[in-house]
This record gives sequence, C-alpha cells and structure tokens, in this order.
Amino acid sequence: MLVKALILAMLAAVLVALGSAVFALLGPRRDHTRMARALTWRIGLSVLLFVLLLAGFASGVLQPHLAVPPKRTVHNQ
Repeated sequence: MLVKALILAMLAAVLVALGSAVFALLGPRRDHTRMARALTWRIGLSVLLFVLLLAGFASGVLQPHLAVPPKRTVHNQ
C-alpha cells in the first residue's frame, strides 16, 4: 500500500510541476527561466517514477493485471 501511495504522490508532483510551468508561461510575468526549471523537474520526476515502476514490477512488489479479463471457457467432459 505504501508503494501505491508513493506512486500517487509522484504523479501529483508531476502534475504540480506541469501546472507551475503553465502558470509561468501564461501568467502575468512570463518567466521562461521558471518555466524551464519546472519542466526540468517534471521530466526528472517522470523518469524517476518510470524507474520506480519498473523496479516494482521486476521485484514483484507491483503486480500487473489485465484491463479486460480473458473470457472463461467451459470445458465439457
């Protein structure tokens, strides 16, 4: 459960960094340096999240599942 909370926190941080970059781009004071810094954070957090997901799947902490479960077949004997 802690791993899932960490993943959600990382996703929230990525969205906050993206929102900060949009505000820096469209805000009253257009600060390109702040926008570039926020986008750099977003990229770094996204890469870290991807690596953590790969490590979670490789170690077995996270279990992938199918979006659409397979159809069950009935075997007549």
